[in-house]
Amino acid sequence: MNETFDVVVAGAGPVGLMLACELRLGGAEVLVVERLTEPDPTIKAGGVNVPTAQAFDRRGMLPDLLEQQNATVQRIRAAGMFPSAAGQRLPIGGHFAGIVLRTDNIDFDDPAFAELGPGAEVVLVAQQAIEATLARRAAELGIAVRRGVELTEFGDDETGVTVHLGDSIVRADWLVGCDGGRSTVRKLAGFDFPGLDVEITGHQAVVEMTGAQGLRPGWNTTETGIYTSGPTPGRIVTVELDGPPADRATPVTAAELQASLRAVSGVPVEITAVHSATRFTDNTRQVTDYRKGRVLLAGDAAHVHPPFGGQGLNLGIGDAVNLGWKLAAVVRGDASDALLDSYTAERHPVGAWVLEWTRAQVALMRLDQRSKALRAVMTELLATRDGTTAIFKKISGVLHRYDLGGGHDLIGAVTPDIELSDGSRLGAHFADGRAILLDLADSAELRTIAQPWSDVVRVVTAKPVAPRELSAMLIRPDGYVAWAADSGDRDGLVEALRRWFGDKS
Repeated sequence: MNETFDVVVAGAGPVGLMLACELRLGGAEVLVVERLTEPDPTIKAGGVNVPTAQAFDRRGMLPDLLEQQNATVQRIRAAGMFPSAAGQRLPIGGHFAGIVLRTDNIDFDDPAFAELGPGAEVVLVAQQAIEATLARRAAELGIAVRRGVELTEFGDDETGVTVHLGDSIVRADWLVGCDGGRSTVRKLAGFDFPGLDVEITGHQAVVEMTGAQGLRPGWNTTETGIYTSGPTPGRIVTVELDGPPADRATPVTAAELQASLRAVSGVPVEITAVHSATRFTDNTRQVTDYRKGRVLLAGDAAHVHPPFGGQGLNLGIGDAVNLGWKLAAVVRGDASDALLDSYTAERHPVGAWVLEWTRAQVALMRLDQRSKALRAVMTELLATRDGTTAIFKKISGVLHRYDLGGGHDLIGAVTPDIELSDGSRLGAHFADGRAILLDLADSAELRTIAQPWSDVVRVVTAKPVAPRELSAMLIRPDGYVAWAADSGDRDGLVEALRRWFGDKS
């Protein structure tokens, strides 16, 4: 044992890499270990929600996502899908249990969509593109990422963690499992992982096929299940509701995909080649606490659910940006490990909500007569402007907030991306990973109060382009508002600074 790190992150997928980047911005020495020798090319999530895109925007990575989205949109249009759609906004905004949400039925004038910044324009980005962007970012930050290395065991002795990586042993203050739904870290640590058993078999794949003229694009409900075709060429999804797969470990074959697609669509397609394929189920489980001693979990290691709407990727990125700055503060000694209690307190309810909404979608997909009647009612409701807007606000993430206490409406919400009179946006000021104290009233008193925290909280003094009552906000590195005031009020600012960034006054 001759290497030491502040944090070892198990898993080099998007969640592990995002967490490592956040930790490094906070000054932590990080080692990322991954058992796979190369990134997994298997088709996975194909979209991001608003909080994920905003997180990338705050760290200067949004241009990469925009470039990837533009390329995806061009592929979709080249394949003849949605050729008349104007701009980058496609006519389909998502789905709920396969019930399509049309963008022309969404009220984008709703206040929930105000001041979201350019991240709100990013939707269609594949998980592999997210991972590639984060891998480049990790390399820029000098993070050690070791592939082909498997974590086999570890010991938590309350002063640190001894991690066994094949033939080598490293020592770290903390270990974070970002190693997926079958997490080795979760199993070895003995986290409780309650949930529901499986009742569906799903497939997602990119294939070549003949006889596909009868497949309808988008999400389709039939008498035998649900399927989708597109929007990118060759992509198919099937959902059968007659129980779990016989064996999830065996490779997915063309014959299996063909049989499933024929069963749910009734179209006699022939699949001639499989470029990427995976099975999924509706296994929904969540650990009761995201921390156990010096071991923490994030992403699918902490919660699993069916992949409808790509919520797993977004949920995991949210975990990473919430945990990263907090764990870095503990590593630096700016905060006690009690700060980590807020990680579970804030993220567990978000994970529980995602699990409940995916369970609700499976219930609406069932084929019994009562479920079909309920689905018909929901389809009618979601065809209304109010219904589409309400569901879209939830799945897009624009309603996400934490219960942080405090009297101002903004506390606990993602900061509005305010346009400032110097030509910048508020979101562009977070690139170095520090918190922001936004001073809109040019207050010398406010800057004096914040001075002891100047190493971790940067004061931005600027006028907003649009007049507003808001005079100041304290915004955590993850973009959530910790304190806000109107009309020069300073009550609670020192308490908020101490709560989140340590007692330095």
